[in-house]
Amino acid sequence: MPWFDLSERELALYRTETAEPDNLDLWWKSRLEEARGGALPPVLTPYAADAYGPLAVWDVEFSGYGGDRVRGWYIRPAGSGVESLPTVVCFIGYGGGRGLPSEHTLLPAAGYAVFVMDTRGQGGRWTVGTTPDSGFAGPEYPGVMTRGIASPETYYVTRLMVDAARAVEVAASLDGVDETRIAVSGGSQGGGLALAAAALNGEAVKVCHADVPFLCDFQRAITITDAEPYSEISKFLAQQVDLIPAALDTLRYVDGALLSRRITATSLLSVGLMDDVCPPSTVYAAYNEITAPKEMVVFPFTGHATPRVHDERKLRHLRANL
Repeated sequence: MPWFDLSERELALYRTETAEPDNLDLWWKSRLEEARGGALPPVLTPYAADAYGPLAVWDVEFSGYGGDRVRGWYIRPAGSGVESLPTVVCFIGYGGGRGLPSEHTLLPAAGYAVFVMDTRGQGGRWTVGTTPDSGFAGPEYPGVMTRGIASPETYYVTRLMVDAARAVEVAASLDGVDETRIAVSGGSQGGGLALAAAALNGEAVKVCHADVPFLCDFQRAITITDAEPYSEISKFLAQQVDLIPAALDTLRYVDGALLSRRITATSLLSVGLMDDVCPPSTVYAAYNEITAPKEMVVFPFTGHATPRVHDERKLRHLRANL
């Protein structure tokens, strides 16, 4: 894919044109209070010691949106005992679920505890998931990006972002987690959820890693790329024309670019200038709204991925800031 978006100079100055809802903070406060009000204590079950040996792994179940039980993994470095550790809450890319613990062992090997959130209603496209979506009735395009899109209260992404905010709260409450050293991390959809979790949890999150993040500057994204998942929305609205005003209004409530204004965490983002899945301008739309200490890593010839060398950059960033 060639360069197709704004120039690097224009990207550095780009700001989203989407207007923020007047009641955005109050609206999200109500969503989170509702979720906390119906929350049950998390349940942790030791997992597969015969496979993982000294690596401590728990199968987690916690309350997310609407009290729905969300699955996850809690993984600690071998030999860490009950020591309070810096902890990274990890979110998964589109179509995937929490996968298996073996997919999340890099950070424990480097000395961090990891809390991996499963993704409701996803899992199976490239890794497995186990959490259903309570869902809402109504027309939708195949996938989840148009599920309940007629209202922010019923929209799928609202439920997903509440789950992400709750995952940070639950992780901070676990034995062996240093609640003063919490990071969030993810790529693509996981990157968008990392931004949302950092925004919604405020100073509880110290570091935010968001690689090629999805869920940002929706109203630009759905007009400049025909790649999934953004194209689920544009193709849906091509037929459901009566829903266009309501859908565009809904997207304002879950737009990572608008939510990023609330981030206080030290942030490391990445962008591929040949990324047609999450166009560069939509990534910069979020980055340019962050007022906390931040850094953007630019990959000029990369699409919707990050080169392996970026893993070491993130490890160094965690070591320096967490």
